[in-house]
Amino acid sequence: MILGSESDQEVTYWYEGICAFSGARLRLPRTLQAEAIAKDLMQKLSKIPSWTKPNLTQMSLWEGKMYGILLVELPTGEKAVLKAFSGLLNGESEIAGWVPPIAGREKIALEESLTLASLATIKQKLIELSQIPARSQYEQRSQEYAAKLQTIQEHQQISKQQRKIKRSQLTESSALRDLDHESQQEKRTRQDFKRDRDQVLQPFQEAIALADLQMQALKQQRRELSRTLQTQMHNAYVLTNFAGETRSLRQLITEGSMPTGMGDCCAPKLLDYAAKHNFMPLAMAEFWWGRSSAAGYKIQGEFYGACVERCQPLMGFLLSGKYVHSAIAIKENLESSLPIIYEDEYLIAIAKPAGLLSVPGRYLDTQDSVLSRLRQLLGDAKLIYPVHRLDRQTSGILLFARDLETLRDLNRQFQERQIYKIYEALLSGKILSNQIKSDRGTIDLPIWGNPENRPYQQVDFQRGKLSITQFQVLQPEANYLRIEFIPLTGRTHQLRVHAADPQGLGITILGDRLYGCDAATTRLHLHARELSFRHPRSLEIIHLQIPVPF
Repeated sequence: MILGSESDQEVTYWYEGICAFSGARLRLPRTLQAEAIAKDLMQKLSKIPSWTKPNLTQMSLWEGKMYGILLVELPTGEKAVLKAFSGLLNGESEIAGWVPPIAGREKIALEESLTLASLATIKQKLIELSQIPARSQYEQRSQEYAAKLQTIQEHQQISKQQRKIKRSQLTESSALRDLDHESQQEKRTRQDFKRDRDQVLQPFQEAIALADLQMQALKQQRRELSRTLQTQMHNAYVLTNFAGETRSLRQLITEGSMPTGMGDCCAPKLLDYAAKHNFMPLAMAEFWWGRSSAAGYKIQGEFYGACVERCQPLMGFLLSGKYVHSAIAIKENLESSLPIIYEDEYLIAIAKPAGLLSVPGRYLDTQDSVLSRLRQLLGDAKLIYPVHRLDRQTSGILLFARDLETLRDLNRQFQERQIYKIYEALLSGKILSNQIKSDRGTIDLPIWGNPENRPYQQVDFQRGKLSITQFQVLQPEANYLRIEFIPLTGRTHQLRVHAADPQGLGITILGDRLYGCDAATTRLHLHARELSFRHPRSLEIIHLQIPVPF
């Protein structure tokens, strides 16, 4: 059975959805075993030459996309692995050895090809209209006229100053009238120049305005063609679940508009294929491979859950049918994935695994967390409050309060720096930067999070908040440096930034891809090893410590 207490079956994420018919919450895990299978696929992808020197035909592969694997049990009882890619791979939707697209697209193949041809024609026309000679000619002539007008104005400004001096010296009315006449003449000169300029530029402006109108109409036509094709695809795409039921995307998403590419992601492809072939899904894992996405939200080698817009709305239907975890199996897995290292009627301390959020995120694909699992394990009616947080990829001690009074007391201890934390990490190098003169010291670098580049944090002496970390080198290892961190403040990514920044240690923590580590490793090597605090009720000092898993 896929859900057990063995370490390679530990759940790191849940794919889940609500069954539209029974209202039951249906779940499919991502396990360490599934991640290991996915990492093997990453190794195979890394050997493709296009990752380092892409040619034009391989550019889409190199630019990066989502890939996924699904571990299944065949009707014979044997295990097998399915693999899929999102969208197209090097312009192809079907490649031997990979799960094919969801059925239905072939029904509109002709309409799709005709529409794509029309869209290509429109694209070419838009390019031509954006590059008509009138645009460059207008720009060139405008610059020439602007330069000439500036020269005229400079000369007239000098003349104006000279006339001002003469007026202060002259008394004869005839001489003053001559100066006024000169001023009026210069004004007429400017007006004549501007009139000539406008007459010359007008044909270019009219040609540009006409081209812009044509571009606007073509863009509207492009939107309508794309919308029509997308609607045809949504009606044609037919998904199958494990109860043998089939629905088109349009039947499943009855409200609102559907995003482009819905039904082309890895998870729907894998689950649909498994359902059609009567395979029992056991675990699934999706990851990004290739160059990071434009906004930096996807990083090569990182695992990701179901995307909010395209996959999550389909999960309830896709998981419906034969595949439903029993409550006992889920409870057993929750207990094995959340080792409790301290518990009384006021507090619970958990040994958080790497890769699991401390608390739920904003979206459906980030609901799986220590807090949500703990609430499910203890019962939703039981009150539980997070006292602090650890980064998703950081493992270690995580503390929860069972009532608000306990929470307030521990929050006060954190604010007054009365809680003592020790982290252990492996740095992705052996030599400290030139700024570090000994094997211990203090890093005092203010940290600021750019709201336009979340979750990335950076050192900023103007906008950053006070951030202080003590460190001590423990021992050098084969290729890395083992180090102990004691954070005196609690900023987001504080240890990661203080390690990576050239003004700090100048070496990233091993596995910290966000801050530049490209070493091949399975996790972020940062662990919250020890936690000391005064118990809010008994007032005794509680010292918690757990082993470092690396």
